[in-house]
Amino acid sequence: MRKLIVAEFISLDGVIQAPGGANEDTEGGFAYGGWTLPYWHDDIGAHFFQAFEQADALLLGRKTWQIHGGAFEPMVNDPFADAMNAIRKYVVSTTLKSAEAWRNSTLISDHVVERVRALKQESGKNILMDGSSVLAHTLAENDLVDEYSLHVYPLVLGSGKQLFAKGKRVGLKLVEAHALATGVVFQRYERAP
Repeated sequence: MRKLIVAEFISLDGVIQAPGGANEDTEGGFAYGGWTLPYWHDDIGAHFFQAFEQADALLLGRKTWQIHGGAFEPMVNDPFADAMNAIRKYVVSTTLKSAEAWRNSTLISDHVVERVRALKQESGKNILMDGSSVLAHTLAENDLVDEYSLHVYPLVLGSGKQLFAKGKRVGLKLVEAHALATGVVFQRYERAP
């Protein structure tokens, strides 16, 4: 069975909203977009490429899929964009009519939990998910996440979309942790038995 790995940039208070840019996601009046930029370290990129070597699918919610697709679809000859464009993508949305806006994408518009369970049963490498806070909550609520791969940033944002839904207990086992020179701590957790 394939693993479903949630990979996130996350603040100390659990926020995952708009890590990459000021206007990435301002929903709810979020004004701290781009909060990860001062903490960049090459090991963060290395973790990304390592995760992609072990995966052959990306699972995203609509908003994250649109943000990523808008950024990466037009890019060429960029290793990061090339990896994002080449991988098979599954976008979960009840409002999209098509997934044609970003190559190699398939739309999941209903029976999300059952469809994700079926994807995990298929042969292949890991399935990665990032961003997608609403989808992350659904996956955790239905015990579909096998691992969390987190870059934890040394700041508290005070507001924003959270990785973990309030009221949901998730037992985890730490399998890897190391600090980067910029203060970011890379942590990998498996779901506790």
